[in-house]
Order: sequence, then C-alpha cells, then structure tokens
Amino acid sequence: MDLYEALYTTRAMRRTSTEPVPREVIAAMLDAAVRAPSGSNAQNWRFLTVTDQPTKERLGPLYRESWEALNTTVYSGARERARAAGDDRSLRMLNSSDWLAENFEQIPLWLMVFSRNDPSGASIYPAVWNAMLAARGHGVGTCLTTILGMFRQSETFEVLGVPADKGWTLNAAVSAGYPTGRWGLATRKPAHLVAFADRWDQPLPFTIDEPLWQEG
Repeated sequence: MDLYEALYTTRAMRRTSTEPVPREVIAAMLDAAVRAPSGSNAQNWRFLTVTDQPTKERLGPLYRESWEALNTTVYSGARERARAAGDDRSLRMLNSSDWLAENFEQIPLWLMVFSRNDPSGASIYPAVWNAMLAARGHGVGTCLTTILGMFRQSETFEVLGVPADKGWTLNAAVSAGYPTGRWGLATRKPAHLVAFADRWDQPLPFTIDEPLWQEG
C-alpha cells in the first residue's frame, strides 16, 4: 500500500465483522509497533493481544462501565448539543462508539498497550500508531481507545494478570477487525485553519484547500 494512502485513510473503524485477524497480521502489527521511536531507546512498552473469548467476556463489562463513565463526565451533554446543532458527524461518532462498547466481546482482536516511565506518552503512542498503520496495510480496521485505563485500570490489570506494583500504565486498548464500512478520507478542517507560522495566530504563507492526497 502507498504510504500516503495509509496515512490519509487510517481512521477510527469501530464497526467490524467477527472474522478473526490472522496471526501474520497480528505479527505485522507488533513488529511495526516495536520499530517506532522510543525515548532513550528505553522501549518501556508491553503489548498484550486479546483474542480469547472468556477474557473478552470479562473485559467487556469493564469497557461498558468506562464508556458510561466517560458519557457522564467528559461527554456529558454531548449528544444533546450535537442534536441541537444538527451535528450529524458527531452523532455518528457517538453512535459508533456505542456500538463498540455494546459489541466489545465480538471484536476479534484487542491490542492492549502498556508503558512505564513515559508520562507524556511520547514513546508509546508512536508505537500504537505504527501498529494501526500496519493493520491498515492488511485491510484491518482499528480504533484507539483509552477509557479502560482512565476508569478501570486496576480491574483490567487483574483480568489480564498485569502486575500492579511495577509501574505499568494501560495507555490504550486498540480494537482491530475487518471493517464493515468503507475506507476513505476523513473530513477535517484544512491545516491552514489550525496551524500557524512562527508565532501564535500568525497565518501560514499558504493554504491547503483540498487534501494533498486524493483517492485514485
């Protein structure tokens, strides 16, 4: 796959089929992850693949509790505001997030990502993105979620046997599976509306009115 096609079309794909993700794809995701930049080359990361159905059935309720907690805190009132504004895109995102929570156990692969001594995430999140790009190259859709670590980390550690006294943090739970929707460019504000040159609020000397990569 062309590098720019992967960069421009790797977006959150929450709805997937139940078709298993082949071992060679999981291997490609993990091998790409460990090739990412790592501060001081410390490689203070651990990756845990979850395909075992009983394990997913223990994690599913924790994920739904976390999603509910997010909806009553950070996302409180988000649906009402989106409906009032006619913001269909945000409503679709929330609905697909609902689907992911409701169908946690049916997602064929969850990649649990842990780090240590990386408080900013500067080392671990490039590794996560590498794994997601590798999945895209094999036609597998992914979605980066952080709510298990935010709201149910200790319970998740217990389910997965993660030592609680070694300084590990659950940075992400990445869903992975063959998407039921189609790939495509995500709609975004153009870069010149969210980027400056040299000083805050000083505009770039150019505009990017259309994506610089287009689907063929």
